[in-house]
Amino acid sequence: MPESNLSFFGRLSVALGSFFAILGDGELAANVRRLREGGLAPAAAAPAPAAAPVAKPAPAPAPAPTVIKEATPDAALQLLGLLQRNARFVDFVEEDIAGYADADIGAAARIVHEGCRATLRDHFAIRPVRSESEGSRVTLPAGFDAAAVRLTGNVVGEAPFSGSLTHRGWRVEEVKLPQLVKTHDARIIAPAEVEL
Repeated sequence: MPESNLSFFGRLSVALGSFFAILGDGELAANVRRLREGGLAPAAAAPAPAAAPVAKPAPAPAPAPTVIKEATPDAALQLLGLLQRNARFVDFVEEDIAGYADADIGAAARIVHEGCRATLRDHFAIRPVRSESEGSRVTLPAGFDAAAVRLTGNVVGEAPFSGSLTHRGWRVEEVKLPQLVKTHDARIIAPAEVEL
């Protein structure tokens, strides 16, 4: 399957991996923000080819410096712990499933899906970015929020853009994670169990 057309579970895997990576790495978070705003990450920036001299327009005002907030991994670890406790998410992902039948994997995935969904709904208010149905035609005016809508396919020219909505997107409107006590070690997402 081409990378530009990942399945739902492919997108979910990328989203979860990206979520935890961004929470734990301030530089990565800054690069992702820069990409979402239409810029290039420092490693991807290529030197511009030499151009013929032309009259220089008046310089644009310098953009305000980006304030980078250092992220701590505690919230990501807490969410991972909740997904493990409620859905056995880490157990499922860390299990070598090569020897299991598809029906067994599907049954386990249904349980993990149910627990993950309940956990997300308990701790996050998640709403679609776009209200239209997937597959419907939409028009994006000039100045649309490029962080909320990603253009794919044959992107040429300037807005307004008309196209087919292939994914409604998701936006978190509220986060309701429990407060952590200082003695809690968020790195332990599931304690070992010993039956006596």
